[in-house]
Amino acid sequence: MAYDFDLVMERRGTSCVKWDGLIDRYGAKDLLPFWVADMDFAVAEPIQKAIIERVQHPIYGYTQVAPSVFEAIISWLERRHGWHVQPEWIDFTTGVVNALNLIIYTYTLPGDKILVQPPVYAPFFNAVLNNGRQVVYNPLVRTDNSYIMDLDDLESKIDARTRMLILCNPHNPVGRVWSRPELQRLAEICLRHDLLMVSDEIHSDFIYAGHKHVPLASLSSEIAENTITCMAPSKTFNLAGLATSFVVISNRRLRKLFCNTLQNVGVNNALLGVTALEAAYRYGEDWLEELLVYLKGNRDFMQEFLERQVPGIEMREPEGTHLAWLDCRGLAVEENSLQDFFIKNARIVVNDGQWFGPNGKGFIRFNIGCPRPLLREGLCRMERAVKESSEVSTGRV
Repeated sequence: MAYDFDLVMERRGTSCVKWDGLIDRYGAKDLLPFWVADMDFAVAEPIQKAIIERVQHPIYGYTQVAPSVFEAIISWLERRHGWHVQPEWIDFTTGVVNALNLIIYTYTLPGDKILVQPPVYAPFFNAVLNNGRQVVYNPLVRTDNSYIMDLDDLESKIDARTRMLILCNPHNPVGRVWSRPELQRLAEICLRHDLLMVSDEIHSDFIYAGHKHVPLASLSSEIAENTITCMAPSKTFNLAGLATSFVVISNRRLRKLFCNTLQNVGVNNALLGVTALEAAYRYGEDWLEELLVYLKGNRDFMQEFLERQVPGIEMREPEGTHLAWLDCRGLAVEENSLQDFFIKNARIVVNDGQWFGPNGKGFIRFNIGCPRPLLREGLCRMERAVKESSEVSTGRV
């Protein structure tokens, strides 16, 4: 079945953060959003069909997770990532950010130190700080082609109060898909220092040709026993509004502690979220395969456009995710106002790199998960804004 990913669907008026939030935050209707990391594509038809069928039963009470849901997850992880998990290892939360906060609350104490690797998704920092723990930065190192982990720096920053590492794989926003050797070296350090590893793998289904997602916990049974994996269908199938994610914990002691937290805070399963999850993992694979081809087209189109039309912005080809991490340090723009610059001059909304940590200054994150006509318009607006700014700065106007 061929899906029309070029179709531009009107989302205004649906209470979506990505589009309706523009008016609330910026008071403008003419902005194009490339910020919030959801996609502007209709979900796969089998998912919508499953939701409609469930809604037709007019009672929406407390929901338990049927064995078939666990089977769908297990089959998906085996097919897509070669990772075999047991049903009893899986527990459900309302989102990965929700899970990160609950994990930090469960396994650490106020004042404990937690390692993160910026530039990285800002809720990592917030989850640590809002729970009264200390953030320890282990910045990624920018190379000629990409980013790498600085494992010497990581190990040097571990002390008696360091309890946990939060990994982003694939990495949001830089787009790295960490290789097996990289993950192995990272895990060896964490095992040596008895650090619990928390792996956010929500983008694991967005992998481009030449790369392969390796679940951290799949490396060995010893590593699995010291790892908590956070996953969800929400990015893959554009289901974020249905508030359903899951964690995989093979260590029985760790799993019991986490289940106690879930019970204590009263986390309930989202009826339609669970319904959509099962349908997605059972029947959504063809849609995803077509989507990956389309996203690669968006990625390549953007890279070629910027190289040809906006040489002041550099894009390193992402290995995974539907996000582009753009180096804007070559522009004649004050780095502290990149987001404001693009809002004011290009009428587009992107994420300022500083939101992702101390080494994000001078960068922006741009969401390419949209129909190509929207992407083309956004890039053309960016091109005009940069050219006009350059003319002003050189006194040619």
